[in-house]
Amino acid sequence: MGGPAPQTRTAVVPLPAEIDVTTVRQAGKELIAAFGPGITTVIADMTATAFCDCSGVRMLDLVRQLAIVNQAELVLVVRSDAVLRTLSLCGLDLLLPVHPSLATALTAQATPQTQDRERAAG
Repeated sequence: MGGPAPQTRTAVVPLPAEIDVTTVRQAGKELIAAFGPGITTVIADMTATAFCDCSGVRMLDLVRQLAIVNQAELVLVVRSDAVLRTLSLCGLDLLLPVHPSLATALTAQATPQTQDRERAAG
């Protein structure tokens, strides 16, 4: 009816066990570099991340803003309760999709209609 659905191209960027002032610059560079031509989604794979301080949260928010400018999306994969708590305290969990596993995040990217319904319901 409305033509073919837009092609989703996803890049996955694994992030370190700790994101703080000593690692935030490199993590940010890697996420920004992932927004290459044709990439519609960058998944920040934080499954190994057990600690993320305010510099990490700020970096993720800046990358989120870059994604918006590039008409793309930043998605987080977070397992650590401590990291989830930090994201929640800063409100970033309300601005970005957060998934408990990489498989869940990739599945969600494969079915954008589901995301649209979730956003409309939220």
